[in-house]
Amino acid sequence: MSHVLHKSDLPELIALEDKPNDESIKVDDGGKGNAHFTDEHHLVLHKDGKVDDITTLYDPCKFKEILENYSKPIDPDHLFECLPSNLRPSRDGEGSGLEKADYSVPTSIPPMVLPLLHGLAQQMVKAGHQQQLIKTYRDNRRAVLEQSLHKLGVERFSKDDVHKMKWDILGAKIKNWIHYMRISVKLLFAMEKKICNQIMDGVEPLRDQSFAEITTVCFDMLLSFGYAIAISRSPDKQFVMIDMYEIMRELQPEFELLFGSKPCTEMKEDALNLTKLLAQTVQETIADFEDAVEMDTTETAVIDGSVHPLTSYVVTYVKYLFDYKSTLRLLFQELDSAKDPDTELKSAITGIMRALRNNLDGKSRQCEDAALTQLFLMNNMYYIVRNFKRTEEARNWLGDDWDQTYGRIVQQHAQRYQTISCNKHLQCIRVQSSGSSSIEDENITKTFVEDKFNTFNSQFEELHQRQCQWIVPDIELRESLRLAIAEIILPPYKSFLKRFGPIVEDGKNPQKYIRFTPEDLERMLNDFFEGQNLD
Repeated sequence: MSHVLHKSDLPELIALEDKPNDESIKVDDGGKGNAHFTDEHHLVLHKDGKVDDITTLYDPCKFKEILENYSKPIDPDHLFECLPSNLRPSRDGEGSGLEKADYSVPTSIPPMVLPLLHGLAQQMVKAGHQQQLIKTYRDNRRAVLEQSLHKLGVERFSKDDVHKMKWDILGAKIKNWIHYMRISVKLLFAMEKKICNQIMDGVEPLRDQSFAEITTVCFDMLLSFGYAIAISRSPDKQFVMIDMYEIMRELQPEFELLFGSKPCTEMKEDALNLTKLLAQTVQETIADFEDAVEMDTTETAVIDGSVHPLTSYVVTYVKYLFDYKSTLRLLFQELDSAKDPDTELKSAITGIMRALRNNLDGKSRQCEDAALTQLFLMNNMYYIVRNFKRTEEARNWLGDDWDQTYGRIVQQHAQRYQTISCNKHLQCIRVQSSGSSSIEDENITKTFVEDKFNTFNSQFEELHQRQCQWIVPDIELRESLRLAIAEIILPPYKSFLKRFGPIVEDGKNPQKYIRFTPEDLERMLNDFFEGQNLD
């Protein structure tokens, strides 16, 4: 029998109102009738035609028989239909049915049977069968709830199981857990509460105790997975932990409503404690992350000046913090309501970025070439600027002038790179006396000029070979840097070539000394920063 119970699914019992002056019990054309109950003459019709009076059915076996016949686990597809449209899983790109904005509590016992079970429960209480009633009801409904969760995909894991899982598997199970929590609390537990209230109406102590005993095992199974995750302080798990915190915050009204009675106190406290533990772990992980960035010793050699993996990782991490800012405000406030959550979050983010800069400075010292050191720092700082430039949150959390500050740092490293790279080459094509005044052309010998050209040629070839292997990933920055170098080197070279080139050209093999035209140099400069492998 399907879990989605309709009137046509009732297999054995049809309860009907005994109408005065009727000579027989009336049923509809299909042989099955809706259940109607009055305070007297309650009759139950069996398939074999036997009719029982409800007042004689306080036998606990009757209550158990009816409860078992009509208590069916709920299939996942039906649970998904009870979710708002935006929370339903989609299949093959198809829609999920009619648009729905609210949750609808499912039914695992036909509504027409509930009054009968309520009447039987009342009779059992009057007959002194309270404990048997609780045991029968608890065992049946708890088993049905567990079966529903099993069909949904909920599994029981120990802490060791969780800690041994690979991250890709664990990440998927955490996402599932978030859905399971929402469905369990808002649908399945809400359904059990509703059924329990109807069947145990009028016997509140039994009602609250029964609901607690039905749900506690399943709820503990869900929370134990959450606790196993919450005690793990790892940046990789941090953002799924924030997702877990969000669902626990979202479900707090339901925790108050469902677990508000005394027998459910422990369940409510466990839920609230998990929420707080998740918040505490997230906050501590953010602080740990700052320390980890500062102390990172990743042995990624700085050979081409590119963006370091640590930089891209930290930028991605901080952008996630931006995305979760609303939840993080609640999280910080929950841990210490006396402090301003915005101030706390801003302090955490600026601390992380400061730690990154300090670490990059340390890594840059691994470079044997001073020019590469500046190129490396320029690339990494520019990567930060480019990723945060159009992000309003960066202004909020890093300061109003953060982009100007970081922009100036990029320019400083670029200028230092240009100075270090080009100074040596400019010395080759500058002709000065010991007194720093220009030497007159008639005092310049052919040999002197040839030496100057040879020195420039060898140094520029070395520069070209080395810096073709270096990289500037950003196209705009790469082009601007090439242009800046061209503006430093080409005008002095053109001037030197125009002034002293004729001295060499009048001799033998002038191409041996004048190996590059200005156009050659410009073309070769366009090879810079492409990350070419010249081996």
